[in-house]
Amino acid sequence: MLQLNDTQKAMIEMVREFVEKEVIPVADELEHADEYPEAIVEQMKEMGLFGITVPEEFGGIGETLTTYALTVVELARGWMSLSGVLNTHFMGCYLINRFGTDEQKQSLLPRMSTGEIRAALAMSEPEAGSDVQAIRTKAIADGDDYVVNGQKMWLTNGLRSGVVMTLVKTDPEASPAHKGMSMLIVEKEPGNPQPAPGLDVGKNIGKLGYKGVETTEMNFADYRIPRTSLLGEQEGQGFRQVLDGIELGRVNVAARAVGVSTRAFEEAIKYAQERKAFGKTISEHQAIQIHLAEMGTTLEAAKLMLYSAAEKKSQGERSDLEAGMAKLFASEACNEIVLKSLRVHGGYGYSKEFTIERLYRDAPFLLIGEGTSEIQKTVIARRLLERHKL
Repeated sequence: MLQLNDTQKAMIEMVREFVEKEVIPVADELEHADEYPEAIVEQMKEMGLFGITVPEEFGGIGETLTTYALTVVELARGWMSLSGVLNTHFMGCYLINRFGTDEQKQSLLPRMSTGEIRAALAMSEPEAGSDVQAIRTKAIADGDDYVVNGQKMWLTNGLRSGVVMTLVKTDPEASPAHKGMSMLIVEKEPGNPQPAPGLDVGKNIGKLGYKGVETTEMNFADYRIPRTSLLGEQEGQGFRQVLDGIELGRVNVAARAVGVSTRAFEEAIKYAQERKAFGKTISEHQAIQIHLAEMGTTLEAAKLMLYSAAEKKSQGERSDLEAGMAKLFASEACNEIVLKSLRVHGGYGYSKEFTIERLYRDAPFLLIGEGTSEIQKTVIARRLLERHKL
């Protein structure tokens, strides 16, 4: 379906080779230890992965969302957490390039393209996840500053990021609520849990899977930030901006799901041809063959939906329907494929000695990240009704 150019082919091959040599041999050990992959991230910087979609004028590679999605597939095939290190950074780069002022672009994008500073996204709160308009974090203008108060949750890269794209209410009385929402570019010292007065980065949140990459909260208590940190030049645009960014995030999650599914399928089909039962390899048993056939077919469908959504967004078209469908199908398919792979492995699939155990814990996150499956279905239904309105 995809006609890749020479640059895309070379990049995908480079990432695939990197994953085979540097990631797969150590991923299980790092994941079980919940250890941040410092050395691997440094190599990702050297490869230019943090600037894949940043325009060349700002020091990036200037590639499309499709190229990025294919890169994420390869990384997630090795270890899903690596794609998490990139995702919120990628969304931050996109938001600044698309909506930022010239000064914001010139100041931040060159350093972000090299990975010198990396981005996080602060949207969710303890009382506001899927219901984005219910956020309570406020940024009230005071002279040349905003004074920010509130709490954010589930910040991937929250501690090590140097830029946090933060959704706030600059007009808490606005009706509807989304008209009073804005995005602030919070710059901070990476790695410092208390980088400035009134700003506190919480400890890493323990998770079922998706380990190695940090997930934190962030607290604001009369934190002062210059009004020039407003993304763009106009208040009230934050809701539209974050939804645009989430379209990219949903393509990213679909790509992660394809990567994890690919690895689960590979592990199953390899194990099935090595393991013997009742005098022959289990791949010769019809029950196992049915599992493999279903896994392979579902995986192929997920790939095609991912490619379709990525290509449409790459061409600058609205793609919330396609991105939502790809995210919904690929994440659900991933959980189905990983479970079938675990069943092919039998008792060994439940052992930490086999990679499928890690994949089985990683997969459920994809049902939640960038909007739950239930939210995806709501978004999809609304768009379908708009498109086919009588």
